[in-house]
Amino acid sequence: MTGVPASAAGGSSGARRAGPRGTSGPAAEPGECTGAGTAPGRTGSGRGAGTGTGEAGRSEAGRGGTELGTVQRGVAPGGATEGGAAGRGGKIAAAAVNQASVWNVANLLTMLRLLLVPAFVALMLGNGGYDPAWRSFAWAAFAVAMITDLFDGHLARTYNLVTDFGKIADPIADKAIMGAALICLSALGDLPWWVTVVILGRELGITVLRFVVIRYGVIPASRGGKLKTLTQGVAVGMYVLALTGPLATLRFWVMAAAVVLTVVTGLDYVKQAIVLRRRGIAERRAALKETNG
Repeated sequence: MTGVPASAAGGSSGARRAGPRGTSGPAAEPGECTGAGTAPGRTGSGRGAGTGTGEAGRSEAGRGGTELGTVQRGVAPGGATEGGAAGRGGKIAAAAVNQASVWNVANLLTMLRLLLVPAFVALMLGNGGYDPAWRSFAWAAFAVAMITDLFDGHLARTYNLVTDFGKIADPIADKAIMGAALICLSALGDLPWWVTVVILGRELGITVLRFVVIRYGVIPASRGGKLKTLTQGVAVGMYVLALTGPLATLRFWVMAAAVVLTVVTGLDYVKQAIVLRRRGIAERRAALKETNG
């Protein structure tokens, strides 16, 4: 009979220690907790979510009193974790970005630029290729293509409209309209062929170079490259128009500046590609050496 009261007393002592926080359930031995096994006096793996009766008999039941035994590592009563929900939300948002419709405004501008290429060629060569009126219409088509080139990429990045189609079609449209203009001008005798070869050769060469070194990183567009593109557009536009007098002289110097920028920026891209490749190879060798011990 004396053993029973002693056990009961121990149980009531444990109950008194667990009681002040409003926890209920089977009493635990002093310093023991009934949550996921932890060090004495500490609750389960969440902060104050277990039912332990450790130091001073305190057992927190979570913020606002969650159910006993719920391990509160961001656990909601429904069993979904906050981290998991955030992770799923991030994946859903990323999927939404990746699934942007092909028929968005950025891609429509790129498609318009592609359609302007044959229209430009037809206008440029219309009526023998030397009619000022037809050349003016050709210049208008070329100007629209250049303007849309300035906006479609910016819209795609700003409003998360980047698509695989845009990544492929945008550079093709850029090279197509510029190449068509240069070839037409050289075919009509308005522009030396070597200028066309230098500009188009540089553009195609840098594009191939980007793909070659993409395993080591991406060569970012430089300010010089953007200035080159602008200068090329202005120079080619001036040659498309049937200009005479001082304006004809001015366009020669603008084209000369475009050629210089084309060569200089091309060499700079080659230098960046070499540095990027060497750095990538060195990093891979260092990682391999560290892995092998």
